[in-house]
Amino acid sequence: MNKKTNEELRALVDKAVSGDKKSLEELVADVQDIVFNLSLRMLGTFADAEDATQDILLKMITHLSSFRGESAFTTWVFRIAVNHLKNYKKHMFAQHPLNFEYYGDDIKNGKIQDLPDLSQNVERDILAEELKMSCTNVMLQCLDVENRCIFILGTMFKVDSRIAGDILEMTPEAYRQRLSRVRRKMADFLMEYCGEYGSGRCRCKGRIDYAIQSRRLDPMHLAYTAATEIPVNTMIEVKNAMEDIDDLSQDFSFCKPYESPENTKRLLREFLDSAQFGVIKNS
Repeated sequence: MNKKTNEELRALVDKAVSGDKKSLEELVADVQDIVFNLSLRMLGTFADAEDATQDILLKMITHLSSFRGESAFTTWVFRIAVNHLKNYKKHMFAQHPLNFEYYGDDIKNGKIQDLPDLSQNVERDILAEELKMSCTNVMLQCLDVENRCIFILGTMFKVDSRIAGDILEMTPEAYRQRLSRVRRKMADFLMEYCGEYGSGRCRCKGRIDYAIQSRRLDPMHLAYTAATEIPVNTMIEVKNAMEDIDDLSQDFSFCKPYESPENTKRLLREFLDSAQFGVIKNS
């Protein structure tokens, strides 16, 4: 996201609603990465995040004329995205929900010994990094959808409690209390089980073949290590665009931000080049 003032974003919105394609393209470019990262953490996989990102951005485009400037543009986009993602039922974990008990039991009792080398000649350090990023992201699926959203807004995007409360339709005090509880729950689980971020016995390098065997890791399709990371400051700029931070943030370093995939960008470009572009002027 390029750093712009709310006044500059509002001016772009006005131009886009009037039919200026370049302004609309700029707005989409400014928010597509934050929408993708929110979707990735909420849904757990790159494929589901790509689909949801396209849905959310198209919804943003077709409802652009309803933006009244009563909140920051990024807050308005977050509200659209959060409402969409909280009700999103097409992703894998909607059909196969997780919980911390299941995840912990798998770490304790998964049979990782005496497996053949299934790495398909991919460097094991690369596979371990992919597994670490995937595992910690999927771990978020152990939270119910609202607590997951609270954790992501507060930890990855560091959203001020007033704004997060407005997005989630709860008081700032309730948001802060729930954020504190869910952070503690996540931190306790990592401390007990994870050897990468806590003092647990689970190490990614030791679980590579088990993860491949159970189809949690595909050496030929490495989404995280193939993705382009973006500066953490990008997320801070998003937060600053909404409100000043309330200093409740805690660093969970596995919440790395990524560029939205090229396929998502391509599909959006195709939409903007199509005859459907005119729908925003009539919405």
